[in-house]
Amino acid sequence: MKPVFDKSGLLTTVVCDARTNKVLMVAWMNEESYALTKKTHQTWFWSRSRQKLWHKGEESGNTQEVVSMTLDCDFDTLLVSVIPAGPACHTGHETCFFNEVEMEE
Repeated sequence: MKPVFDKSGLLTTVVCDARTNKVLMVAWMNEESYALTKKTHQTWFWSRSRQKLWHKGEESGNTQEVVSMTLDCDFDTLLVSVIPAGPACHTGHETCFFNEVEMEE
């Protein structure tokens, strides 16, 4: 099974905690970061803003050990289950999803 990268060469990647199933973050992989993640069992991504590869935790130490990787039915979105070695968010939060949106009445 091979992923389908978009026209920019990227694959939407959802990262969740293998122990709690909490969604930790959403990021993008290109072919190189996808291959590095499979090879090293650590998450690697493509930074769209910096236009370069990055290894999650390379500066913070908050690495992510990959437990499993699963493609969706269209092969264009990747779910990566990890054991995190610290918070996923650069703000220090456990997950990047902490800004609750109030629903309208």
